Amino acid sequence: MQIATSLAAELDARLLRLYWLVGRDAGRDLSRTASSVLATLRDGGPRRITELAASEAIAQPSVTTLVGRLERDGLVHRAPDPADARAVLVHLTDAGRERLAAMRAGRAAVLDERLRALTAEQREHLESALPALDKLIEGQDT
Repeated sequence: MQIATSLAAELDARLLRLYWLVGRDAGRDLSRTASSVLATLRDGGPRRITELAASEAIAQPSVTTLVGRLERDGLVHRAPDPADARAVLVHLTDAGRERLAAMRAGRAAVLDERLRALTAEQREHLESALPALDKLIEGQDT
């Protein structure tokens, strides 16, 4: 379907640009990958290094190095996996959870500022699109 392809391309371009702008304007004290790993741990609970590498689509040694830095900064900690004594699980700490919340607040502040430039009608249109975006995120059929 040509319209969907065009819509997909247009949506992709705009979402990427907005993601980049918000990240730039909000400031970033962690890499996008580090932030993503912390969010994965927040949303899905403790994970093995191999699971984090797969979810981030990066090499296991890179994740091991990243987890070491996050652990040094007090954002995660490693503990034995109760299901397999040979493995360890990476856990999000309270400090990691707080860092993610602060980053989200920073991005929200940037978006709030940008939303102020829109008319009330434009903001309503964006708000009405949120359920459709949720379906895209969840992968549900319409």
